[in-house]
Amino acid sequence: MLNTAPSTAVALSSAPKLYRLPSLSMVVPNPRSVLVGYSRASVLAIMDKAIVRGYLTISDSEGVSHFGTRTKGCSEVHLKVTRDDFWTRILLSQDLGFSEAYMMGDVQVNNLKAVFDLWLDNEAGMGNLSSTANRIASAISGLSNAFLGQTRWKARLNAIASYDQSNELFKAFLSKEMMYSCALWTDAEGGVRGDLVTGPTPGDLETAQLCKIRHVLTAARVKPGDRILEFGSGWGGLAIEAARTFGCEVDTLTLSKEQKALAEERIKEAGFQDRIRVHLMDYRDIPPSFEKAFDAFVSIEMLEHVGSQHYHTYFKLVDYALKSRDATAVVSASTFPESRYSRYQPEDFMRKYMWPNSCLPSASALIAAANSGSEGRFTLEGVENHAAHYPRTLREWGRRLEANVRQESIIKDYPALADAAEYEVFKRKWQYLFAYAGAGFAKGYITCHMLTFTRPNDCPPSCD
Repeated sequence: MLNTAPSTAVALSSAPKLYRLPSLSMVVPNPRSVLVGYSRASVLAIMDKAIVRGYLTISDSEGVSHFGTRTKGCSEVHLKVTRDDFWTRILLSQDLGFSEAYMMGDVQVNNLKAVFDLWLDNEAGMGNLSSTANRIASAISGLSNAFLGQTRWKARLNAIASYDQSNELFKAFLSKEMMYSCALWTDAEGGVRGDLVTGPTPGDLETAQLCKIRHVLTAARVKPGDRILEFGSGWGGLAIEAARTFGCEVDTLTLSKEQKALAEERIKEAGFQDRIRVHLMDYRDIPPSFEKAFDAFVSIEMLEHVGSQHYHTYFKLVDYALKSRDATAVVSASTFPESRYSRYQPEDFMRKYMWPNSCLPSASALIAAANSGSEGRFTLEGVENHAAHYPRTLREWGRRLEANVRQESIIKDYPALADAAEYEVFKRKWQYLFAYAGAGFAKGYITCHMLTFTRPNDCPPSCD
């Protein structure tokens, strides 16, 4: 047995020694800082592998990073990150996140067009930016858009968001005809790059838009006295030209109250109120009096609002309204190449901020729907791709918006834009649209097709 008495005596006769335990407290990282740090590291790692064409510089408070190889004529982009929300936006929402970061001023860019060129040139690698959360959200929004995005009640809401804005805003950047669609540029205006070679000239957009209108009406084979049905009135530009130059009568449909009001005002000013009728109507609600009543049908860039679930119905109604013989249908739309087309298109910048629930068709999807919807009573007469003409149209809209829109003039319709910061966000949204769409058309990411259909056994122009 151990003898413990001596040690006990010492313990009792001595003052106890105090020992300080190590502190159990620790600094808990801010969750936001952790997310930002993870997002930044992830995005930079992906960029290091993704950029194989072009040269990208990203600078922020932590330093400067370079990606790709600088070569003559390459897309050279410098992104200056001003707020670290940029990193989480990119990782969680990819291209939609970048659009929001740009609009909110989280990032500054040296050349917005070059950003999109770089993105599309390295599209394969950029797909790695998509997070699991982003892929799930995209799948859900794609399904929602396909099945619920273009119902009757949603269609009206879509029109309100897209077109029931300030008519003064659209007047500021559109041509005098107020065509919100692709113009056609001829050699007289220097072609599709004339503005880049010799510079834009006054009235060139008006000339190109009038060329487009007349090209469509000529393809529709209209003649004096013909009756035309139009889905998508815009502000009446095509209907007025059809009455003035081609001598036609027009029934045109829109879901936008603002468009209808201004279109009727412009039609009255032109003196054609007895030959043009503007209907506030969903195309699915055309009346029985329209059955086999029209010689021609035209629709310019309205199909983007129809939705893949409704193409068959759309062409069924076109067939219903057109005469059984000697009748022509001409439709145009921004489209996806067949390799990119899907019936389920998720939310992106365009669908969230410009045209809610829109859906780009493909040319072959429309041709198939025209055949099934008409039960074979349409013959495909012509297919044209006008994509090369869109970038110059968008550049001209951008120039006119910059020159004509002023904060003091627009706050009448947008009171919130009295705040300088809100006005800057508004301007950047439109700048983003024109550059984003322009790059898409120029790189072949999206196309712009015009399709012409005739009735079976309708005679072609005199050829014998």
